[in-house]
Amino acid sequence: MRVEVDRETCVGSGNCVYFAPTVFDQDDRDGLVVVLAESPEPALRAATRTAALNCPVGAISVDRTNSGSPPVRPAP
Repeated sequence: MRVEVDRETCVGSGNCVYFAPTVFDQDDRDGLVVVLAESPEPALRAATRTAALNCPVGAISVDRTNSGSPPVRPAP
């Protein structure tokens, strides 16, 4: 699994940090998303997918390469 974010799309809602605090954080200066773990451990993958699906602006993409599942890219 690989996590990517679009900081230009991010609005700083903090949903990602709520659902996956060991994978995401918010920048102290602008409140926008910061990725702490670009390739989360297997135990964190469900929370990471939940965070991506709950991003209100679709700023988080999760590529589940080699998992047999399609990528998670929420609709804008």
